[in-house]
Amino acid sequence: MSSILTNTSAMVALQTMKGINANMNKTQAEISTGKSVASAKDNAAVWAISKVMESDVQGFKGISDSLALGSSTVAVARKASETVTDLLTQIKGKIVAAQEANVDRGKIDADVKALTKQIESVVGAAQFNGLNLVNGSKSTVDILASLDRSGAGVTASNITVTAQNLSTNAGAALTNGTLSAASVVTGTDVTLDGFTFQETGGALASNDPLAVPTDLTALLAGDSISLKIGSVEGKYVVQQGDNADSLISGLKNSLSQNGLSDTDFTLSITGAGELTVANNTNVAADISVAASRGTGALAGLNSIDVQTNAAGALTAIEDMVKGAIDAASSFGSVQKRIEIQSSFVSELSDSLKAGIGSMVDANMEETSARLQALQVQQQLGIQALSIANQQPQSLLALFK
Repeated sequence: MSSILTNTSAMVALQTMKGINANMNKTQAEISTGKSVASAKDNAAVWAISKVMESDVQGFKGISDSLALGSSTVAVARKASETVTDLLTQIKGKIVAAQEANVDRGKIDADVKALTKQIESVVGAAQFNGLNLVNGSKSTVDILASLDRSGAGVTASNITVTAQNLSTNAGAALTNGTLSAASVVTGTDVTLDGFTFQETGGALASNDPLAVPTDLTALLAGDSISLKIGSVEGKYVVQQGDNADSLISGLKNSLSQNGLSDTDFTLSITGAGELTVANNTNVAADISVAASRGTGALAGLNSIDVQTNAAGALTAIEDMVKGAIDAASSFGSVQKRIEIQSSFVSELSDSLKAGIGSMVDANMEETSARLQALQVQQQLGIQALSIANQQPQSLLALFK
């Protein structure tokens, strides 16, 4: 039966055209974006996975920057350690020469002292972006190395660099930092007296030329403070530029990392340098504190005297050379590890990008072929629709 009201052929042709046009739009979008999955509506599962992987790639870019910064910092410390080793070797050569009786030990001693000053200059200048790993101001430094994804989420992992103290500072217990009580209970404060900084104006941890290392009544950069609350001990090494807040923060972080809840105790410090520990629990806890001047591996260098004790100087310098060699070796090992990790992170980022591409990128050869086929189908569809629209016209012949 033919009808002028319902043109089934035209309807079929029109639906076919709609399908062809939809496929054409999708194919053209793939060509313009280069992606077969450009949004969540294209394929929600694949899109979600690709976005998680893309966020990881961005994270690894930040890790690459962190590793580059860490590598540079360690490289400076390694070079400083190697330079100190070379200078100590020169000192050792002069001390060996001083073992001979018929030499001018006074001139040799002057050379040793000049080289000692140069070592101190190298150690003091061996910083990168404000971080010095050889002057005793740090014990360890964590370098962000990776993002580890598991079913539980994402965690960051670090490469820990053990700092080396190649300073000539001789350690000694500081006079201040005494307890006014040995055990505290709820609401009771314990005051640790005398934590001040040896700097003009008394504000900062010092490398001030007026600071006196033999003055044991105030803190210098490199000094170590140990605070023990109950069975948990926290340690902090004073750094150049520290103030009271830095000291509090450092001790709190160390205690927390070692297992002490930061809600159990409260630390505060007054302008007079009195550190107060408040117990917020119902359990009594013993508290002890100790502070000492930072001890460098080359602490005995300034006391070497080849004029009066050449034999003792030779024994002392041998230990110092070994200490400098160990420091350089330690930095060399960790720098190599950082470089390996940096290379791995770069390769891993490339692999992740390739994986993302395989999921969401369009196959341009296939897309091009599909576009040409759809263009042919579109032309044929137009022809079919035109023929279908002309069918009602043939009915006019029945009425002639």
